[in-house]
Amino acid sequence: MLNKYARAFFTRVLTPFAALLIRLGVSPDAVTLVGTGGVVAGALVFYPRGEFFWGTVVITLFVFSDLVDGNMARQLGRSSRWGAFLDSTLDRVADSAIFGGLALWYAGRGDSLALCAIAIFCLASGQVVSYTKARGEAIGLPVDVNGLVERAERLVITLVACGLSGLHTFGVPGVEVLLPIALWVVAVGSAVTLGQRVVTVRRESAEADAVAQGGNG
Repeated sequence: MLNKYARAFFTRVLTPFAALLIRLGVSPDAVTLVGTGGVVAGALVFYPRGEFFWGTVVITLFVFSDLVDGNMARQLGRSSRWGAFLDSTLDRVADSAIFGGLALWYAGRGDSLALCAIAIFCLASGQVVSYTKARGEAIGLPVDVNGLVERAERLVITLVACGLSGLHTFGVPGVEVLLPIALWVVAVGSAVTLGQRVVTVRRESAEADAVAQGGNG
């Protein structure tokens, strides 16, 4: 949902920066690796300590690498299977660090096993949602469905809520409730998206099998 519009906007905004990196001799793979490292560091250094505002600032600075590296590859005409594989793999690493950092907070000083479990569910369901699409495409099915809460939505909802929740350290009252609400929204949305993907793969699989059987007949 957000992917279509947000990516188009930020691609236009980040194109000059991507061009600058190319002139400086930076490779798209290097941007991918540095961006992921920054997200992981921001999530696992700040979030387990409850420093949600500064953690979100750091993560946000690096999360746009996901758009910059692809932009650079297109400008260079070097789009490759390796680049797509590396980008997709490290996206999963970054997502795991974000929700893992939140789970560590709630398992420790956050003192809520329920929210720790929800954060872990968000982590796991996000991975499975991505896997269902990849696995469906691997067996020759298009899996052409826009889920309710995909990666862009998960990141935006979670990071916005984390950043706003972190404002309580600056004396802003009542913002602490935003993060638990966001985690529940992401958890439910991810479960719905997973169901959408599974139903789509089942339908497409049945259609493909019917066509194959008809051709054999």
